[in-house]
Amino acid sequence: QVRLVESGGGSVQAGGSLRLSCAASGSSFSRVCMGWFRQAPGKEREGIATIYRIGGLTDYADSVKGRFTISQDNAKNTLYLQMNSLKPEDTAMYYCAARDVFGLCGVGHDFSYWGQGSQVTVSS
Repeated sequence: QVRLVESGGGSVQAGGSLRLSCAASGSSFSRVCMGWFRQAPGKEREGIATIYRIGGLTDYADSVKGRFTISQDNAKNTLYLQMNSLKPEDTAMYYCAARDVFGLCGVGHDFSYWGQGSQVTVSS
C-alpha cells in the first residue's frame, strides 16, 4: 500500500553533512505524517524527526535538534533529512517511516510503514 525507499546514506567525517531522501508511493492518506528513525547496533530504535504532511509542522529529538532538518516536497512525494555537524554517535541505520493517523505526528508516536533503511557512518 505504501512504499518507502531511502537513499543518500554513506560515510562522512565528523563535522560533515549528508542529506537523506525518501521516495514515497501509495496512498497519501496513509502518509499524513512522515518521519525519520535510526537504530545503531545494540541500541533501540530512536525517532529523530517527524513532519506533518499538511502544514509541515515538525518535531525533533533533542539529540538532533539544531543539527538536523526534516523537509518534504509533496509534489515529488519525497521526504528529506539534512544532517549537519555530524558526530560519530550519529552512526546508525536510518529509516524513513509513514503514519496514517491525522493530527498526531511526533517522534514518540508509532509508525505503520517503513523503508528498508540507509546506513550512515560518521568517523572521528
